[in-house]
Amino acid sequence: MASFTFVCVECGTAYAEADVRYQCPTCAALQEPGGVTRGVLRVELAELPHRWPSARVHDPGSLVVFLPIASPVSLPPCRVGDTPMLPVPALRRELGMPHLWLKDETRNLSGSSKDRASLLVVAKALEYGHGTIATASTGNAAAALAAVAAAASVRAVVFVPAAAPPAKLVHMATCGARVVPVAGSYDDAFELCLAACERFGWYNRSTAFNPFTIEGKKTAAIEIAANLKPEQPDVVFVPTGDGVLIAGIAKGFDDLARGGLLHRAPRLIAVQPEGSAAIARALRDDAPAVTPVAGAASVADSLVVNAPRNAILALKEVRASGGTGVVVSDDAILDAQGRLARTTGVFAEPAAAAALAGLLAAVAEGLVSRDDRAVLLVTGTGLKDIPAAARHVRIPAAVPPDLDAVERLLQMP
Repeated sequence: MASFTFVCVECGTAYAEADVRYQCPTCAALQEPGGVTRGVLRVELAELPHRWPSARVHDPGSLVVFLPIASPVSLPPCRVGDTPMLPVPALRRELGMPHLWLKDETRNLSGSSKDRASLLVVAKALEYGHGTIATASTGNAAAALAAVAAAASVRAVVFVPAAAPPAKLVHMATCGARVVPVAGSYDDAFELCLAACERFGWYNRSTAFNPFTIEGKKTAAIEIAANLKPEQPDVVFVPTGDGVLIAGIAKGFDDLARGGLLHRAPRLIAVQPEGSAAIARALRDDAPAVTPVAGAASVADSLVVNAPRNAILALKEVRASGGTGVVVSDDAILDAQGRLARTTGVFAEPAAAAALAGLLAAVAEGLVSRDDRAVLLVTGTGLKDIPAAARHVRIPAAVPPDLDAVERLLQMP
């Protein structure tokens, strides 16, 4: 059994697993309704591996040695992780970046990186004896929980804004989750999920609130480092909403460094859309805390939050890495979505394509070198939000079934 403690990222108090479930009670008492999560707990393993495992989280004895679970059999029987690192030669040539890589998280069970957190959270829920797991989500985390919970034969209840992309709503409902569309924002869904879990005794997967979400997401960083060894990444571009993913990526690299498997952690770049950029702007302004966004909005729905729940840890980790934030427009995100698909074949949803938009902005600002060994974390498939992609493509009108008509069509700009 993996031995670990929880450590509060604010006050540094350590807790045994049996003593707390979600937050540091002292710092959580400072929580303001609708604000960033206080008392976020970081998992600290008693022992870290000093040798490289294979980069497969779903195989017993591989990345499981980095996870705080009692046994590999705790993991639900579904394939999560072991996603490919793509060398993207066409995009490398186009950008003049010979060491650019793409971590393709669209290959996960539900098509997004959120499966990594859900896999570990469901495993812990099973260890704790819970039969129902709930989460608040803009869409991807809910779909991930629905899929993993289905594989594990446990009940999922998901709270999502009613305006979430229909494909995501259909996905989670088809997997058997009880879908609760909320007439409000993600922040409203988050507060409602907290209240429901408290009343009904459900296990809460919600990002930042549940400490195992960060632990699950760290496996992507371990895979990146394993795939690139003996070389090491210089900089990783991470689409950022609540700040849990980028904190998880930082945790993965930190665990490797503390285990002696990585000489240095890479710089982390938090990429956020203009309409929801609380973390990126705080990083750029060197502000001590984020200023919540009123009425956050973006075509990158997965990144839209008013008050990023994991802001405290995200700011700390990005700064410790020597990284920063980048703010990109919705037009830049949609342009990057098309460019990514045309040069790599990876069809990413807008939130995932933000990684490429962030790279382009960072290069233009001189934040990264074209010689850097850079990694784009592409977090979710474009099939989750077809209407967004349709805004930047043109489908021609139908042609009659004859070659002359085809020739005329092909001559059109």
